[in-house]
Amino acid sequence: MLACWLTIGLLTGCGQAEKKPPTEPETPAAPSLPGPDLTALADSNVAALLTPYLNQYPGDEVVIRTRHGNMRVRLYDDTPIHKANFLLLARRGVFDETVFNRVVKGFAIQGGRGENRTIRIARYRLPPEFRPQRFHKRGALGMARYDDDQNPDRRSSSTDFYFVQGEKLTPDQSRQMAGRALTPEQVRTYASVGGVPALDGKYTVFGEVVEGLEVIDKIAAEPVDPYKWPLKDVPIKVEVAEK
Repeated sequence: MLACWLTIGLLTGCGQAEKKPPTEPETPAAPSLPGPDLTALADSNVAALLTPYLNQYPGDEVVIRTRHGNMRVRLYDDTPIHKANFLLLARRGVFDETVFNRVVKGFAIQGGRGENRTIRIARYRLPPEFRPQRFHKRGALGMARYDDDQNPDRRSSSTDFYFVQGEKLTPDQSRQMAGRALTPEQVRTYASVGGVPALDGKYTVFGEVVEGLEVIDKIAAEPVDPYKWPLKDVPIKVEVAEK
């Protein structure tokens, strides 16, 4: 649940005109952060607003810091809306108020939610960016979403992301789990590093861990409650690796 963001204005009273104290120099207002207003984003305008943002403020990698260590993540160029959204929210500190809130060992770790968020953000979704070459191998970064009954267009959440842990699969296992034909690269990858082929073509994959894969395993090993929330919070801090 989003917390309310309260802006407190300090009002100062003036004395009588003839006894007006010397004017103090005004403190310059803090510069506004670049990019669209997070409260103005909507399903209907998100692509139009995020595309120019990515062009003006590019970025290729982020570092996700946790108490189990850090993960360096490369964001894909061929999923530009998801990439721009993640960069924008990371720079605004949205993810820094969240935790890994759903952990399923052998499957995935999901984050992006928090009980005490103070940054105001609209409820908007991202258009799907399915790419055959971007699949759910171990270490893949994807965006969660509501199921097809509620979300037939398969639009992604704007804030709920996940990392795939998965398991190594034989070619027959991966094909059976996928329920469709797989490319030779997919079959080899699922056999050598593991993953979850059942998610391919259903959820947008927009990045992958390039350093710190072991952090996924450590978080996946956390004891969880019946809702798969870790018994001890795993806070998240996301930093854009600026060039």
